[in-house]
Amino acid sequence: MFSVETAAPSAYLVAALLFILALAGLSKHESAKLGNSVGIAGMAVALAATIAVAVGGDLGGAGGAGVVLLVAVVIGAAVGLWRAGVVEMTGMPELIALLHSFVGLAAVLVGWSGYYLVEHDAQGQEALALQAQGLLGVHSAELFVGIVIGAVTFTGSIVANLKLSARIRSSPLILLGKNFLNVSALVLAATLTVWFVIDPQLWLLSIVTILALLMGWHLVASIGGGDMPVVVSMLNSYSGWAAAASGFLLGNDLLIITGALVGSSGAYLSYIMCRAMNRSFLSVIAGGFGITAGASDDSDHGEHREITAEGAAELLSSASSVIITPGYGMAVARAQYGVAELTRTLRDRGVDVRFGIHPVAGRLPGHMNVLLAEAKVPYDIVLDLDEVNDHFEGTSVVLVIGANDTVNPAAAEDPGSPIAGMPVLTVWHADNVIVFKRSMASGYAGVQNPLFFRENSAMLFGDAKQRVDDIVHSLAKVPV
Repeated sequence: MFSVETAAPSAYLVAALLFILALAGLSKHESAKLGNSVGIAGMAVALAATIAVAVGGDLGGAGGAGVVLLVAVVIGAAVGLWRAGVVEMTGMPELIALLHSFVGLAAVLVGWSGYYLVEHDAQGQEALALQAQGLLGVHSAELFVGIVIGAVTFTGSIVANLKLSARIRSSPLILLGKNFLNVSALVLAATLTVWFVIDPQLWLLSIVTILALLMGWHLVASIGGGDMPVVVSMLNSYSGWAAAASGFLLGNDLLIITGALVGSSGAYLSYIMCRAMNRSFLSVIAGGFGITAGASDDSDHGEHREITAEGAAELLSSASSVIITPGYGMAVARAQYGVAELTRTLRDRGVDVRFGIHPVAGRLPGHMNVLLAEAKVPYDIVLDLDEVNDHFEGTSVVLVIGANDTVNPAAAEDPGSPIAGMPVLTVWHADNVIVFKRSMASGYAGVQNPLFFRENSAMLFGDAKQRVDDIVHSLAKVPV
């Protein structure tokens, strides 16, 4: 007989397929918007099916539980729409980190609810049913592990949010014996898990919750701000596994599938980004790869030279090819629209214009790609690091707009540099490099950039948006 309960699994299957299609769509610029829409549709189906099951298909007879659920959904949707409407693209990384913390907190609360429903009431219906099936220990392990993952995700995401929003220092926290502390915490958590499965006591749950909260805080606090893009990606993976753990406890197949999709895709993205930054994937999980850079000394690199917007326009007017490498500074200055206009101007003059995007150019995977797409920059001229690095040699002019660590030759040439071995955009091979910056300060990783002092480099100081607009205006005065 057809009912809400029998239809829900089919709806969950449809939602799961839509989520998979959404991930496939997000793999390419051209299909990303469609993929996002498909993901929204999948979530709408999932929410509708879950609400329908919760209220039993009859809101009038659902009692207070159904009303509370609907009120919670309406409030959550309203807050989500409000935040999505007011957040700037520059604030997206810290917002996403904050959203990850909500998933972690939800997993902790679900785990504690599971304890009070089952283990705390050993003679209750739920506990006796699981015991009869021989699954009581499995349930205890599920909720314990779910709380650990959720608590680590919660506090780790809070620290990431605070670092990305500059509310706390971005430099890594260096405690004496920090690796020993991390390993000891993991061993203790595993020991407590076994103990809890054998003897599920409230004090064990309390201890591991506090331990996991502290571990999440320490793991992310130990990582430097320059590595935050990888951390956000890894926390995304953690939030997925936390959601999957909640799905097991709640008996919700869709939550298990969705959590596994988010967890595995986030882990793979983190692996790709670790390769792009020459970091160890395992060290990300261990939370110990942030390094504090020493104080930079400009005198070691010689003198820099400056260029005006008019001088930059003159250089660009005679260029045959231009590569633009944007960074987080472009996002802060909201210069993407001016950059798009400059791109159109140069292409109208017959100049070959391309973009070089480093995997961690922003503070979030794909940050620069989204900004450029928002400004209507054609997808086909936006290239990633592997595609563009072979093209710098012979390029007339490279414009480095708000980037720093991702174009630092020290990564390739200085074995003692904190970013040594990190793949970077080799912009210094071009004929001319113009660097847009507000000052000579080091980048987010705290490392000075020798590029600024190269003979073929010139600094264009000031607000990136204003300087780009000045170049566009100056170009308009130069005959084609």
